[in-house]
Amino acid sequence: MNYEMKPNSVNEFNLRKMSNSNYKLTEVDGDLFNAPSTHSLAHCVAADLGMNAGIAVKFKPLYGQVDQLKSQGVKTGGVAVLNDNKRFIYYLVTKDKNLDKPTYESLKNSLYAMRDHMITNHVQNLAMPHIGCGIDGLEWEKVSAELERVFANVNVHLVVYNFVPK
Repeated sequence: MNYEMKPNSVNEFNLRKMSNSNYKLTEVDGDLFNAPSTHSLAHCVAADLGMNAGIAVKFKPLYGQVDQLKSQGVKTGGVAVLNDNKRFIYYLVTKDKNLDKPTYESLKNSLYAMRDHMITNHVQNLAMPHIGCGIDGLEWEKVSAELERVFANVNVHLVVYNFVPK
């Protein structure tokens, strides 16, 4: 994977960019919840939608509607979606239970489900953490390669937030 190092620029974030003609991934240091309202958001959850660990703990009180998410009946490898004004909140269902670990296959299937929803709904900007990494234990190098495969021919800008505590 080729990363081009960029100097401090946009909002004093350190940027790393990877792009082709349609797809662009940018990594920034900052808080995902400060992403512009023009960007939909994505994160990983379990099918039980417990959201008791990791970044999901912050999504749960901010966006709520857990009953709405559960009513969608999404299984591992799918995506549950909430509409938040003019953007979507994507819940990538990558494992069955909160204490389980995702697989690269379940993540890939969830990404394809999200991609299809994004194409249908003309979503071109998406902000996310290092999905599947952190407490879920997947490797960012493999996850980012999968993002590139899934979104290779899609006109989308993915912004990945590296949380940096103050």
